[in-house]
Amino acid sequence: MRRAVCTELLAGVDEAGRGPLAGPVVAAAVILDPQCPIEGLRDSKRLSARQRERLAVLIRARALALAIGVASVEEIDSLNILQATLLAMRRALQALSRRPTHIIIDGNKAPHLADLFGDCRIETLVRGDDLVPAISAASILAKTWRDAHMAVLDTQYPGFDLARHQGYPTAAHLAALARLGPSPVHRRSFAPVRSLLPHDHELRTPTAAH
Repeated sequence: MRRAVCTELLAGVDEAGRGPLAGPVVAAAVILDPQCPIEGLRDSKRLSARQRERLAVLIRARALALAIGVASVEEIDSLNILQATLLAMRRALQALSRRPTHIIIDGNKAPHLADLFGDCRIETLVRGDDLVPAISAASILAKTWRDAHMAVLDTQYPGFDLARHQGYPTAAHLAALARLGPSPVHRRSFAPVRSLLPHDHELRTPTAAH
């Protein structure tokens, strides 16, 4: 008589876009298939754009489940960047087509999940994107999804070169901000953007560390 095997479904979670001055923060949750391993998974920041795109195709083809969660610029400005990031992670996990039994989140903060996954083992892991393949996969998906989204925003708000720097505070981006002023997709709670707003439009909430 064969013994029943309990199969763990491990969901890795990571985000992209905490540091930029523009655009949403994006999280991905991925459950990989142990029977279909993917070579070359690692932290998305240690991969070239071409490598990320190639791996993203493989992840989408081979993963048991995956989902993207997004928190908007408005939510970032309202909640602060940390809470918006946790919200995006929660949304990604909630959107998975399969229910995980174990969740590992990159970093040292986890969103509130007790109401959704009270029976799951939930962990955080610093540098998990380089240690756990499912988190590496989530890192890659979040990064490629957000980069593609920023390319779309670049066509809607020309002049900032959002497709090139993805909203990060490069010298060229800061110069464009000073020249053009903030667009609707710039995060007004971030100091470099807030400093360019008229005083009567400044946010009254403190800027979160980012």
